[in-house]
Formats: sequence, C-alpha cells, structure tokens
Amino acid sequence: MVRVMVVDDHPMWRDGVARDLTEAGYEVVAAVGEGRQALRVAEAVRPDVVVLDLQLPDLSGAEVARGLGGAKILVLSASAEQEDVLEAVKAGASGYLVKSAGREEFLDAVARTASGDAVFTPGLAGLVLGEYRRLAARPAAQAEGPRLTDRETEVLRLVAKGLSYRQIADRLVLSHRTVQNHVQNTLNKLQLHNRVELVRYAIEQGLDDDPPRAGFSGAGAD
Repeated sequence: MVRVMVVDDHPMWRDGVARDLTEAGYEVVAAVGEGRQALRVAEAVRPDVVVLDLQLPDLSGAEVARGLGGAKILVLSASAEQEDVLEAVKAGASGYLVKSAGREEFLDAVARTASGDAVFTPGLAGLVLGEYRRLAARPAAQAEGPRLTDRETEVLRLVAKGLSYRQIADRLVLSHRTVQNHVQNTLNKLQLHNRVELVRYAIEQGLDDDPPRAGFSGAGAD
C-alpha cells in the first residue's frame, strides 16, 4: 500500500484530499497544515508520496520540498504561474497539478507519481521542458558522463520523449518492472533523484529528438 502524506493549510481541503486518498485505497499516514510540521512528521512516518500545497503559513512549498528527502512529491496548488511551477520542480517535485483538477485526475496523478512518472497538469509539462531546453542550450563545459547500456539509453530516449513507464514497456516489449529497474539504474549511475531531473539530463544529451508525447504533458494520460 502506498503511504501518502498531505500538506495543506486549509483544513477542509486537506481533509477532503485525505478522504479521497483513503477511499481510493491509499494509506494516509499524516495530514498537516504547516511546513515545519510536515518536515518533522515526514521523518517519523516516511511517506512514499507527499501531496504538497505551495502556500503554507510558515515555509514555502519549495522549502518543504527541498527538505523532504526521498519522498516523491506531487504539488497540488491553486497556482499555475510559471515561476511557481519551475521553483517547485527545481526544489524536487516530480509532479504538479492545479487544484481545479477532478478527483479521478488527481488520484491518477498520485498513482503515477508513486510509480515514478512525472505528472503535470496539461500545458505545464511544455513549460518545464522548455525551461530545461533553455538551460541546456547555455554554453557549459561538460565532463564525460557515466556509461549507460544500450538498453538504458533506449529507455532514457523514450523517457525524454515523455512516454510513461507503461508506454515504454509496450514499445520495447518489456515488463513494467523491467522498465522501472532500467530507470532506477540510470538514476543511480547519473546521481539524479527523480524522473524530472532525468528528463533534463536527456534533453542536455540531445536525446529528445521528437516532440514530447501526451504521457508527459497530461496527468490523466497513460
């Protein structure tokens, strides 16, 4: 069972999100309303996924995200502003959903975040990828990176194109678990933390030859 912590300073919204998660079969290990409290509680309950609002009374959502360590972070925010989205991703969020999303879209985003996918409200994925391309285009001396196997490179190329793990598995005729293992091995070799950072690396290496696919650009896509 996936362990989820909800961080939101609005009690009614926080309780509603926790209830939806519980009804969908998730184990809600904590629901808190402040950033410092979230950091303390996360150390004790060790959630797999943190559903995080950006507007908190004591710390910013980005500050909380940077302090959460190994948990996968899905931002659930009322804001779709470019600055907020990019700050959250740079702080470690692997997904970003606006609060206008429907219940099923939200639950699907939590499931995909837990499985390692990068999930964004439609339109926001292009924003994130565009920023990473801009950063990758800046001149910089790059040392030779770790050597990936041919299969790892093939999987990485498809990740860069925005395919979900399930889509990659279907494309390469592999099991979902095998694709996850290849991605995790690649993350370990490159010393990266999540799929969003992996996409950035792939773009920097020129592996995103084709436009992003729908699997990355919409939270409800497979």
